[in-house]
Amino acid sequence: MHTIGEVAELLGISTHTLRYYEKEQIIIPLRDASGDRRYNESHLKWLHFVIKLKETQMPIAIIKKYASLFQEGEHTAAERLKLLEEHKEAIQQQMQTLHAADQMLENKITAYRALIGK
Repeated sequence: MHTIGEVAELLGISTHTLRYYEKEQIIIPLRDASGDRRYNESHLKWLHFVIKLKETQMPIAIIKKYASLFQEGEHTAAERLKLLEEHKEAIQQQMQTLHAADQMLENKITAYRALIGK
């Protein structure tokens, strides 16, 4: 079991973020006898997943919806799948946009290098 500070350090996020995720019911940590938050390995795996979703620009509202569906149980699997498939499509579109921008920048860089003889 890990404390909130340990989890924050392990994942490279702030304790404020962890408290926010709890407030938004994205994660529900365990509590010890004195009421302190405790996180197990399952929590860590879930938080890694949430962080990846955030890094790929999934809105917090969708992450909340996914978390809520997950907590409801297996009968929501189809809805969760749909959310993930839609997000994967959005990521693929982002990648196409980034690739096009990368190509444009490469062309400009090549042109400037030719201009200055580098």
